[in-house]
Amino acid sequence: MRRVGLIALAAVAVLVAVATSFAFTVEETQRALVVRLGMPLAVHDDPGLYFKVPFIDTVIFFERRLISLEPPAEQIIMGDQKRIEASTYTRFRISDPLAFYRAVGGIEQGQSRLAQIVNSAVRRQLGQAKLVDLLSAERDRIIDQIRAQVIERSLSLGVDVVEVRLLRADLPAETSQAIYDRMKSERQREAKELRAQGFEWAQEIQARADRQKTVILAEAQQKAKIARGEADATASQILGDAYDRSPTFYTFLRTQQTYRQTLAGASPMLLLSPDVDFLGALTHGPALAAAAGEKTRVAGQGDGDVKR
Repeated sequence: MRRVGLIALAAVAVLVAVATSFAFTVEETQRALVVRLGMPLAVHDDPGLYFKVPFIDTVIFFERRLISLEPPAEQIIMGDQKRIEASTYTRFRISDPLAFYRAVGGIEQGQSRLAQIVNSAVRRQLGQAKLVDLLSAERDRIIDQIRAQVIERSLSLGVDVVEVRLLRADLPAETSQAIYDRMKSERQREAKELRAQGFEWAQEIQARADRQKTVILAEAQQKAKIARGEADATASQILGDAYDRSPTFYTFLRTQQTYRQTLAGASPMLLLSPDVDFLGALTHGPALAAAAGEKTRVAGQGDGDVKR
């Protein structure tokens, strides 16, 4: 019984293999090309189940959807002799499987051929442009020309090129480092010049400020001396008027001011004779102080007469 089961299982496997070799399925996202002994036989665009001759016919499937092509970056010499590393991005669709098979064979060969076409178009257009053009509005015009050339040259391959773009266009690493070093040294030189110029301006501003300060201080001191002299004259006039109006009160007020100025800075103990005129206002009141002041004034007049 076990041997019979194995034989049945083997027969079923053989039948499945034979059925598979007779039929194939085309998906909605695919196109199928039937090749008999290397010769294209038929193209099946519609999805469904189809049949073929086993061991003689070969089925090649092609994508209906867009296929992306992104080859490695390559160095390109621009029209101004500048080197850049450019990488492209292309999207295409296989529109004619029969023409595509006759032109290149399989999908890998087709991608390699299309990459060569894109690279040739990029080198031709960038070889006529300058590096500064890739940094301006001219970039779009250059890319449009590259796309037009790729579309024109890829028609014979049976593909429909939808998009061609420059992913990046950078300077090589060694060139970028050299440019960076040159830019750095240039900026350092400009910084030194600006610092020197700023230091010179600071010296000029400082000198101008010092000169203005000296002039302002001199004018302020002159005005202060004038104001102080006028104030002293006014004070002397006021004191003279006060003395003429009340000599007694004037003498008492001056005595109090003398006490304040003399005793404020004295030590806690001051020894004086009780009959000294200096203490007259404290011991006998304003009258003795006034008399002492009158005596002083008369003595002063007497001395003046003697001198005269």
